[in-house]
Amino acid sequence: MKNTRQRAEAHRQAGLKAMQARAWAQARSEFERATQLAPQDGLMWMNLARAYLQTGDLPAATEAAQRALQVTPKDPLACRLVAECLSRTNRFDEAAVVFDHFPADAPRDHDWHNAHGNALFQSRRLQDAVGAFFQALALKIDAPLAHYRLGLCFKDLDMVAEATECFRTVVTLDKGSTRALALSLLVHEGRQSCDWSRVEEDTAALLAALDDTDTSVGQLLSPFALLAVDASPAQQKRIGQLRTQGLAGAAQPMPAPGPRRPGPIRIGYLSSDFHQHATAVLMTELLERRDRQNFEVWLYSHSVDDGHAITARVRAACDHFVDVNHAQGGEIAQRMRDDDIDIAIDLKGHTRGSRFELLAYRPARVQVAYLGYPATTGANFIDYIIGDPVVTPLAHAENYTEHIAQLPDSYQPNDRQRALPPAPSRASLGLPDDKVVLCCFNQTYKLSPHMLDLWAKILHQAPNTVLWMLAWNPQARARLDAELAQRGISQARVFWAPKQNLAEHIARLRAADLFLDTWPCNAHTTASEALWAGVPVLTLPGATYASRVAASLVTACGQAELACESEADYVHTAAALAQDIPRLRALQQHLDTQRLHLPLFDTNRYVRHYEALLSRMFERQQAGLAPGALKAELLVRA
Repeated sequence: MKNTRQRAEAHRQAGLKAMQARAWAQARSEFERATQLAPQDGLMWMNLARAYLQTGDLPAATEAAQRALQVTPKDPLACRLVAECLSRTNRFDEAAVVFDHFPADAPRDHDWHNAHGNALFQSRRLQDAVGAFFQALALKIDAPLAHYRLGLCFKDLDMVAEATECFRTVVTLDKGSTRALALSLLVHEGRQSCDWSRVEEDTAALLAALDDTDTSVGQLLSPFALLAVDASPAQQKRIGQLRTQGLAGAAQPMPAPGPRRPGPIRIGYLSSDFHQHATAVLMTELLERRDRQNFEVWLYSHSVDDGHAITARVRAACDHFVDVNHAQGGEIAQRMRDDDIDIAIDLKGHTRGSRFELLAYRPARVQVAYLGYPATTGANFIDYIIGDPVVTPLAHAENYTEHIAQLPDSYQPNDRQRALPPAPSRASLGLPDDKVVLCCFNQTYKLSPHMLDLWAKILHQAPNTVLWMLAWNPQARARLDAELAQRGISQARVFWAPKQNLAEHIARLRAADLFLDTWPCNAHTTASEALWAGVPVLTLPGATYASRVAASLVTACGQAELACESEADYVHTAAALAQDIPRLRALQQHLDTQRLHLPLFDTNRYVRHYEALLSRMFERQQAGLAPGALKAELLVRA
């Protein structure tokens, strides 16, 4: 028995040396032999599980970790390892249950409670996660990561003050990657609650962290946090590149695909938003009206099934629906390759729930970023970003790691089946009948003190106006009321709209006269909803994609003059329109009477241009040409 134990340990030591040398296959072989000789030793199974993880064999790793926990049921390391394996395939509910079933008399340290809290957070058991993180912090109060994760829980529970306190603690405790993560969320949460007392300071610290950071820190920062602050296109590009390197650095590209199978062009969309989400709302009719003879469509979905009508529509509009919720990136990429996908289209980029990094395996012949993320991904494995001459002018090519592929009208698809109910009376909405209603229904994180300065100037120059905003949360509303009062705008001129479902929201939009856009992050889907409701949108395009979206939309509605040239022009135009009712009504009438003929809402026209653009990408690849900029081309019969 002793000799067998010694032999097992010898194999384990040989496996550890192989792992140090990154000889993963040899390490796996040594650990497999060790478990055969000592099957009741949990450490042997844990080493084997780690080796399997390094070789990408998650099923085998999970099985080995579970064996470790089976033979050593009170080992906190084995418990954490099983949960880690399950979490890597997004089986967060199961991971949380592993912690739940850990024996009550087994030892638990800070790391165990922290990992437990993270599993609970990922499985959306937020209240339970808060308790777990408090237990972790009781054992190690100065742990930045636990404070950060606790802040995430409070954030998702809409406990903004508590979340902010957690993130602020991280900034005090940490000087590395967790600090940078906390700064990005402090900026976002400060803007979301309109607590601007330290936003300027936090934004400056965040941008400084970005400019000075190395790959190890930068890869953890959220590029999305930069969209609503005054970050330059170069800064957005750099953080996208760093983040992508961190997400996809370990992926090894597949060999180039061989000759394609005959048949229509095969399109594969990747997203977690194939449910009641703005992305699905925008593009469902595009899928429904596609050329089914020449295009075959797969949806690789890691979405929830919320039972909504839009979920059923988007699934019915494709040829193949593939649920990849519990598949790892390499498996999804292999499935795409097995399906012989010609063009893989990611709809998420650097947004929450994205898995775009799996395209680093290069599963498709052509790979494209589209719709969901308004900036460059920074990924060298994405060939094209779909835009238009306004939102992505070719002169801005240096801001993108992708090649710009332009649609001739607007990059944004729209659904002509979206609701268009009659407008309720202004009285029922609490609005005055005798005033010009200026509205902005953007989320509050897109607002800023400077935007309020401009709006106050408009309201002062046009005393017949009122301002109508969306009540995202009580804290933001109270602060905005106070900020406007400081700028001489009485509360009697400020009105608030509660959150409503999409049909009710569009109906009430029709009671507004003019939509005031924000920058550097514009209204996106919100702007197209306003235009659909017949409300002109006034905007000011900037240097970034996110700041040019509304200009693209108004141009595609034949109202390019509403994309202003300067802040002074924005203020002057808004005030002038508010006092020139015939001109304002003419703009509204144009949107109302021409709605279905405007390029923005002409779905058939959009589909033909979109599919022509995809065909150009495909034909270029089939001709052996590298990806290159694709300038907008207007079809003769659009």
